[in-house]
Amino acid sequence: MNRNTFLQTLAGALGLSTLEAGASASAAKPYIVFVTGDHEYSSELTLPIIAAELEKKYGMRTKVLTAYPDYNAEKDIPGLEALADADVAVFYLRWRLLPKEQLAHIDKYLKSGKPVIGFRTTTHAFNYPEGDDRRPWNAFGEFAFGSPPGWGGAAKHTHYGHKSTTDVSVISEAAKNPILTGVAPAFHAASWLYRVRPDYPPKDATLLLMGKAVNPDKEAIENPVAWTWKNQWGGRAFLTTLGHPEDFQVESFQRLVINAIHWAAGKPVPKNWKGSMNINVPYGHPAKS
Repeated sequence: MNRNTFLQTLAGALGLSTLEAGASASAAKPYIVFVTGDHEYSSELTLPIIAAELEKKYGMRTKVLTAYPDYNAEKDIPGLEALADADVAVFYLRWRLLPKEQLAHIDKYLKSGKPVIGFRTTTHAFNYPEGDDRRPWNAFGEFAFGSPPGWGGAAKHTHYGHKSTTDVSVISEAAKNPILTGVAPAFHAASWLYRVRPDYPPKDATLLLMGKAVNPDKEAIENPVAWTWKNQWGGRAFLTTLGHPEDFQVESFQRLVINAIHWAAGKPVPKNWKGSMNINVPYGHPAKS
């Protein structure tokens, strides 16, 4: 059945015009808004590929927002008003200094109780200086996702060196979690392991994946690298501290991401995997965290 025939059938069943039926069909597709802006991990290149896959193979609508004029620009991500219509917001941010009018769109979205997904440096999405009344946003990772409140500090949020990598394994208690459908019991990730323990994620989070540092530059402990949580506004939250461009080449990581977006949108995870994506994005921005 082609689209026009489908819309005519839908219109007849619902007593709508074909135009109204088209709008209804679009509304039934989850709308995923990606918000990117990091100096280091090329999220402005990896996440559009994920977005295109969701549209082409999984029946979703997407929009990708990027920092202007490029990923190093910390003070402007145009288009954040799109969050008002989003069903799921996906963040990959690092040390942004957005103006209040842009923060207001994120604030309104969070307080709506809608679901959020975060990658890696979103644990330290903002970096407002002391004395700035926007400084509470530095803890965005904590109140949105249950991660440490920013980089370093008392939470000891750090990593184990840029020459290290991470062995990832499924936490046995979570093996049947739908987000882990098709994810290998163990796989290797290029991301150097982030330390979030002992205080994060919160005790009421559901841990999904554990990471062990390979070739760490200091004494290392195992740390969770993916979890779900319900934040204070009742929003479903999924966060992974993985997200190096090479991680996106790993099929298990691709499945994790596609599954998590379906889960956040309240949709069943795909029963049939549509195949791996060709995500060949270079890492090369100056590495800091």
